[in-house]
Amino acid sequence: MISHGKDIKVFSGNANPKLAEEICKLMGTKLGESEVGTFSDGEIFVSLYETVRGSDVFVVQSTCTPVNNNLMELLIMIDALKRASAGRITAVIPYFGYARQDRKAKARDPITAKLVANMIVAAGADRVLTMDLHAAQIQGFFDIPVDNLAGNPIFVDYYAKKFGADCENMVVVSPDVGSVARARAFAQKLHMNLAIVDKRRQRANQCEVMNVIGDVEGKDCILFDDLVDTAGSLCNAAQALMEVGHAKSVHACASHGVLSGPAIERLNNSAIKELALLDTIPAIDLSKSEKVKYLPVAPMFAEAIERIYQEISISKLFR
Repeated sequence: MISHGKDIKVFSGNANPKLAEEICKLMGTKLGESEVGTFSDGEIFVSLYETVRGSDVFVVQSTCTPVNNNLMELLIMIDALKRASAGRITAVIPYFGYARQDRKAKARDPITAKLVANMIVAAGADRVLTMDLHAAQIQGFFDIPVDNLAGNPIFVDYYAKKFGADCENMVVVSPDVGSVARARAFAQKLHMNLAIVDKRRQRANQCEVMNVIGDVEGKDCILFDDLVDTAGSLCNAAQALMEVGHAKSVHACASHGVLSGPAIERLNNSAIKELALLDTIPAIDLSKSEKVKYLPVAPMFAEAIERIYQEISISKLFR
């Protein structure tokens, strides 16, 4: 098999070292020796403790909370690898922060997702491997190849095993109009019907649910979204399904569990029976909520990394 660089090396920042270790375990390799820390004034430093000259290097780092620290760690690690003559550098970003700032929603808004893309390219990354970008067009913000893995095959497998023959009485629900295309693709794979919760957002992190489009009466619903932040939209959608749509039950799933602010409290008090998340972002303390369940993404990322290294197609991971 053709491979790029003399060998493969995987490094991790402090965002999600557990995921990086699981990826390495599945690949049969060890995590690269490095240190990423901060000086007393808060400046980040990076030290690489093994040679990377000519190597095909993968840096695993989600830009989740603390977003700016994790982003700077990624940029500085890429720069360190570039200056150490790495053969090729792939930024593996399971969760890409700032992705919601992908357009000008009003006058004089920045497009921060494009700025972050420019910074990653300027630091010296040769390609990006990520999962479920909030907006697919962010791939076009980079002037380097971007592989945007889809998390829905993991959820399809999970729910097919969980509900089996009971799928006939189930409906996939998009919590807002913006997520319809994503939810439709998921519903088609599970051979389920689609419904939409139409909402009107009043201001940031607050929304007002209006109505339910589609038949959910007496049905078991799966709310499907790409990320859960403060969980306001998701919990309001679940309430609308039960009260307005007269649904039988509500499950929910999302690729990225940001779970900031009042998210856990809202989830615990909501009509949602279970929230399935991928572990692109480190797991919360599960004692805080019995409703949260994490599904592993390490197998998909490990296979994608090996395929990129061997210069073979990764398209099968999207099916």
